[in-house]
Amino acid sequence: MYGDYEAQRHWMEITYNLPIHEWYENTTDNRLQYWGLDYPPLTAYHSWLCGAVASRINPSWVSLHLSRGFESYHHKLFMRYTVLAVDVLVYFTAAVVFSRLVYRNKDAMWERISLLGLLLLTPALIIIDHGHFQYNCASLGLTFWAIIAVTTDHNVTGSVLFALALNYKQMELYHAVPFFCYLLGKSVAGSGSGGEFLKRVGLLGVAVGGTFVACWFPFLGSWDQTLQVVHRLFPFARGLYEDKVANVWCSLSVLVKLRRLFSLSTLVKVTAVSTVTALVPSSWNLYETPPLSDSSWPWLTPPSSSSCSRTKSTRSRFSWHSSPAPSSPLTTLTSSPGSSYWQSSPCTLSSPRTDWFWHAAP
Repeated sequence: MYGDYEAQRHWMEITYNLPIHEWYENTTDNRLQYWGLDYPPLTAYHSWLCGAVASRINPSWVSLHLSRGFESYHHKLFMRYTVLAVDVLVYFTAAVVFSRLVYRNKDAMWERISLLGLLLLTPALIIIDHGHFQYNCASLGLTFWAIIAVTTDHNVTGSVLFALALNYKQMELYHAVPFFCYLLGKSVAGSGSGGEFLKRVGLLGVAVGGTFVACWFPFLGSWDQTLQVVHRLFPFARGLYEDKVANVWCSLSVLVKLRRLFSLSTLVKVTAVSTVTALVPSSWNLYETPPLSDSSWPWLTPPSSSSCSRTKSTRSRFSWHSSPAPSSPLTTLTSSPGSSYWQSSPCTLSSPRTDWFWHAAP
């Protein structure tokens, strides 16, 4: 079965060679048991683009069926460059702009450089993206751009950017709650009447809905086709957790075998309630905090709650992967870069699969 290096390569193979309606379907040419595509459409489109480039360089890298398990020095180098390209275009640019927003004073050059260095050198992101080829830099970069947009009063643009992040990786759903609460609180605080409030919220809803329709349009041909994509994105049948991940349920299983005591449907409900409960305090605080106040750090409000919400939810959710996603927002929350490093480092150690880095690196 190989590893996730092969999964990313295989997605390029499938998306480049098969018609779009087969990408999430189990067919003779696309056996979903063999690293089937299980990320949203924007990831699939990105895989297609990478596959098209790979085919131009060396067709054997993405040859249908024949390329399965393919691995070479030059292909590893290509995979590394695809991650670097997304890093530079999406994540690095957002990190540079964010650092300049946080430290606008010319006398704070060292603090700005330190924050930027931490954002670019987050251990979990480097190991998982550059050895695991998960392209978390894409969804996190889009989320950062969304934070920058909404905290500079470009709410519609921010909503579109965050919708794109959601359509790249479904794990961004855990950032969605603080985003929703922040924009809702901002709409309430900035509206002089009920009509103006509805107009603001309606505009944001149209922006998000339009972005989703654009991303999902090829998969909206039939109800069954749409449900198949949703089923692939949320594979509850895998169980409460897969293998070993850094969450509450995996840790608790040492003492109590929940998967033996309760049915799958019961566990889904329990994790849903516990996740929502964990999200409520920070999200409510974000809604109640006046986002239009004269705070000297208004742009830190969304990432602070985002980091808090994401850290809580990844520990109590149905979980199939460890995730570095809380670490980047966490890095933005302190004026002491050293302490931020020590806060984000556990995100690196929480993944039991860091050895993949050594396998995949050319």
